[in-house]
Amino acid sequence: MSVFEKKGANPEALAEMALEDEKVLQEAFDGVLSKKDVVRQNSYQTLNFLSEKHPESVYGRWDFFANLIRKGNSFHKYIAIWIIANLTKTDPENKFEKIFDDYYGLLGDKSVIPAGHVAAKSGIIALAKPELQSEITNRLLDIDNIVQRHKDLVKASAIESFDAYFEESKDQKRITEFVKAQLNCESPKTRKIAKDFLEKWSKT
Repeated sequence: MSVFEKKGANPEALAEMALEDEKVLQEAFDGVLSKKDVVRQNSYQTLNFLSEKHPESVYGRWDFFANLIRKGNSFHKYIAIWIIANLTKTDPENKFEKIFDDYYGLLGDKSVIPAGHVAAKSGIIALAKPELQSEITNRLLDIDNIVQRHKDLVKASAIESFDAYFEESKDQKRITEFVKAQLNCESPKTRKIAKDFLEKWSKT
């Protein structure tokens, strides 16, 4: 039985195995495409851990994740969104810039899952790629025109990302106006996140 078929497997332990054995690493890549839930989840958690702690081990497979964004189902896109965001912190070849439109195009995906996760991971990318901050901000500020469903929930994730890089953003006024507008939205969660954001940054 594959190590990725074990329920409750430790992602860190699996990642360590993958670092030592190329076959295990390949199993992880194959596993995210598996039809078995436990295999997919263990494989994703392993690759996500590697992308955070040992990005060099998966950076060479960038195109694998880029293809998931373009052609995968919602789960595949979710995997790619998280791992690519982690890899932007060590992207010497500026590969993210080449797929920027594909990545942020997922804000308009028919499923809210990719849209929400793109908004949620944007703070990581904006900090890793400060030269892209204004364009990232533009995409997030345009959620009403891009996102198809559950816009308020996606906005909540966007505000959390804005919080990550607001201090160094050149678009603070526009971001603040966007967040203020969410104080009257229908989602209690989004209203609270907006209120907390404004209270935090009004003190600076």
